[in-house]
Amino acid sequence: MAWGVELFTNYFLLLYQEKKIKLFTSSHSIATTHYLLKKYLEEKNLRDVLYTLLDYVTVIAVDTDVLKKGLRSKHKDFEDSIQIYCASSVEKIDCIVTRNIKDFRDSEILVLTPDELCLRW
Repeated sequence: MAWGVELFTNYFLLLYQEKKIKLFTSSHSIATTHYLLKKYLEEKNLRDVLYTLLDYVTVIAVDTDVLKKGLRSKHKDFEDSIQIYCASSVEKIDCIVTRNIKDFRDSEILVLTPDELCLRW
């Protein structure tokens, strides 16, 4: 069963509002999201969307420690290593959710697709 983006988003916002889950993202992901969406949204609207998103997620800073770990890691993709080390800085984190699980094979943290995560909840 493949969940659509809108259904997935609504489902997890509901779980968040019911305090059943906590949502995290890296500061790098916010910047990347802006870069990718600026092709589709006007700048003011895009900034408003991202500003609102910050009410729902805890942002994990990409700091010197994360960058050094990423640069020295065994992970083939540097950007993915940043995500892994940001996630590992969160105590008791359950998993990383991504559609690109193949690049996270060596992650020390469980990695799930959005569909897999939905099936677990």
